[in-house]
Amino acid sequence: MEPVSHQGMPRLSWIDTLYSNFNYGTDGYDAEGNEEHKSSREGSETMPYIDESPTMSPQLSARSQDSVDGVSPTPTEVLLPGVSSDKGLLMRKLVLSGVLASEEIYINQLEALLLPMKPLKATASTSQPVLTLQQINDIFYKIEDIYQMHKDFYDKLCPIVLQFDNKTTVGHLFQKLASQLGVYKAFVDNYKFALETAEKCSQCNVQFFKISEVRTALLYKPIDRVTRSTLVLHDLLKHTPTDHPDYPLLQDALRISQNFLSSINEDIDPRRTAVTTPKGEPRQLVKDGFLVELSENSRKLRHLFLFTDLLLCAKLKKTTVGKHQQYDCKWYIPLADLVFPSPEESEPIPQLHATPDHEIEEMKAKISVLKSEIQKERKSNKGSSRTIERLKKKMFEYESWLLLYSPTIPFRIHNKNGKSYFFLLSSDYERSEWREAIQKLQKKDLQALALSPFELQVLTASCFKLRTVHNVPIISHKDDDESPGLYGFLHVIVKSAKGFSHSSNLYCTLEVDSFGYFVSKAKTRVFRDTTEPEWNEEFEIELEGSQCLRILCYEKCYDKSKLNKDNNEIVDKIMGKGQIQLDPQVVQSKNWHDDVIEMNGIKVEFSMKFSSRDMSLKRTPSKKQTGVFGVKISVVTKRERSKVPYIVRQCIEEVEKRGIEEVGIYRISGVATDIQALKASFDASNKDILMMLSDMDINAIAGTLKLYFRELPEPLLTDRLYLAFMEGIALSDPAAKENCMMHLLRSLPDPNLMTFLFLLQHLKRVAEKEPINKMSLHNLATVFGPTLLRPSEVESKGHMNLASDIWSHDVMAQVQVLLYYLQHPPISFSELKRSTLYYSTDV
Repeated sequence: MEPVSHQGMPRLSWIDTLYSNFNYGTDGYDAEGNEEHKSSREGSETMPYIDESPTMSPQLSARSQDSVDGVSPTPTEVLLPGVSSDKGLLMRKLVLSGVLASEEIYINQLEALLLPMKPLKATASTSQPVLTLQQINDIFYKIEDIYQMHKDFYDKLCPIVLQFDNKTTVGHLFQKLASQLGVYKAFVDNYKFALETAEKCSQCNVQFFKISEVRTALLYKPIDRVTRSTLVLHDLLKHTPTDHPDYPLLQDALRISQNFLSSINEDIDPRRTAVTTPKGEPRQLVKDGFLVELSENSRKLRHLFLFTDLLLCAKLKKTTVGKHQQYDCKWYIPLADLVFPSPEESEPIPQLHATPDHEIEEMKAKISVLKSEIQKERKSNKGSSRTIERLKKKMFEYESWLLLYSPTIPFRIHNKNGKSYFFLLSSDYERSEWREAIQKLQKKDLQALALSPFELQVLTASCFKLRTVHNVPIISHKDDDESPGLYGFLHVIVKSAKGFSHSSNLYCTLEVDSFGYFVSKAKTRVFRDTTEPEWNEEFEIELEGSQCLRILCYEKCYDKSKLNKDNNEIVDKIMGKGQIQLDPQVVQSKNWHDDVIEMNGIKVEFSMKFSSRDMSLKRTPSKKQTGVFGVKISVVTKRERSKVPYIVRQCIEEVEKRGIEEVGIYRISGVATDIQALKASFDASNKDILMMLSDMDINAIAGTLKLYFRELPEPLLTDRLYLAFMEGIALSDPAAKENCMMHLLRSLPDPNLMTFLFLLQHLKRVAEKEPINKMSLHNLATVFGPTLLRPSEVESKGHMNLASDIWSHDVMAQVQVLLYYLQHPPISFSELKRSTLYYSTDV
């Protein structure tokens, strides 16, 4: 095999390749300098977890041209302060030069991997083969293809970089490389099998033993390469003008790479060698993360570490400045003794004081206000770093509280020789990940164990360096230049799914991240007795700084004996789960973006597009006089000769008839296509509307009512009174607030007031069923408040300069206005009007 350099560059030896320390900044924590990176890689026997969210800039390096002639060009120019004309060109050239240097080393590593393959194949046809041909193919699967991909990439990139200028394009090369990632997927799928085959062969064949050792040490290189390529694309985009021909090509390559990483991370165990067990076997870290433990009737934030033979729960110790942080072990369970109680075996949930919803929402609002203040401080020329740090510290406190008190999904584990441990999670996806990771390890032949105090101390001390999750998942820990996420509405059409082995009753749920944790936002209908469900359901999901969409596919269980005592809900089986990064450049297009998520052999097809918050607030003056949507409420009631619009009365009647006990009524999104069908029928005064309502999913009917109020040309509580409502709710004196808030209701036009009071009584009846439907008065105020009372388009421009202002002071006040009336004793239209005699109607 020819060396990579056409200009005489010597190929690295086996030892040079194995211990080469070229670093493109993705190896994670490095408290003690570069030596830790080297030692963490030596002897690694399993594939490292792939970091999908690079936060470090690559440390570009290449060998000096003084040592070897003709290696990849590395710019020697230094970007001087104040010189900005050629900064972008220099930075792109610097990044690309680092890519070439890195590619040389990587290609030599692949050559080193392939060196023994030819002699092994030559002996395969002899009477004394070292390995069979099948074993050789299994161990060296796809390495030749990967080598050729990068050899071609290097050969084409090298001459371009040598003559690099502003007109030079390289995006097509990166796009082509990204489009070939299917080869890497095949490599990943075969990875564990290749390792097992190599290990078995090395045990029974001394000749292959040394080859196996080197093979194992290098096998992670192709996987690590994808992450590093993603880092390069981030940096190239950062320094490429948006109008440059490379920009859309690099964006596409980055999107493909990120989606690839998301898809394969589902199948990769982030194991790192930790310490040696008493039997001399390596104990490796498989998974770790922050969870909320319910201990002694209070919530505690813990860091959970899953090793190959035990589960360890730890707490980060408080340390003084300058000292290394350490973990304190709270408890551990050998995996041989760990069991998951079945629903019928579960003990009742420990007594827990549930955090009221309004406290959660108020904390979100406070965090958003602080985010706005920090951004304003940064933009201000007089912005004080001390002020920003003070605001960040306060935001960290609020976010930590939210992370601790928002999770509600139970996750119980039990030591069959001792006690049970109870966790609360925010996501069923996360619960499933932990359960699956533990159960996968338990399929192996695990032995009971007991750690001595010294062994436990050593293992706990290793956790700090071994951890893969370094920070609590909150906004405060993000770098200033990291994406703040998306704020607005994500429209998702869940189309269909394939790959099920048997007919089942199937449905999907959608989760998005919000304020550092994931929440379930939508659920499809159940498609009965099928292997290929076709839902074709559209949902509108509100995003609050979201960066990721998760889809979970379930098999519906109708067996009431399988009731989970932790939350009194029937346990449905997760058939598959997957996630995708919400790339703003992709989803913010006006067109629908089609995509597929693969999960455990199942493929779910969906489409999505995004609309910003300010776009959703835009209202156009009503020009139509027919129909009901987008028509002034006074016009509709006059035409119908009614006090409350027909659509409002019929939707509320149907909800109270069969949906008042529906969990998440008005919060769970209805199917968008069903909502549009109901909208069209109401607009056309369809005679079959009552029949449609009786057959339609109740969440679609609730969604139709919300859509009606949202599309009014003027909000129900009117533009004219908006500022007065904001001022009234802010009054401190209860008597003054009472007078003002009642006076504002009297100031509404009669159709608006009648409709508002009608809706108010309905929402109170819904809240009476809160123990069943989980919808409190505050939940309902959160759903309807910003719809019934929102600023005019002119006023909203002044409030929506920052995307994160979605939970600004105004939005919180809109919720508080509706909550005030919901908590108020019954309000009578006739009594309000009678009081008009004693009050002026001028506002």
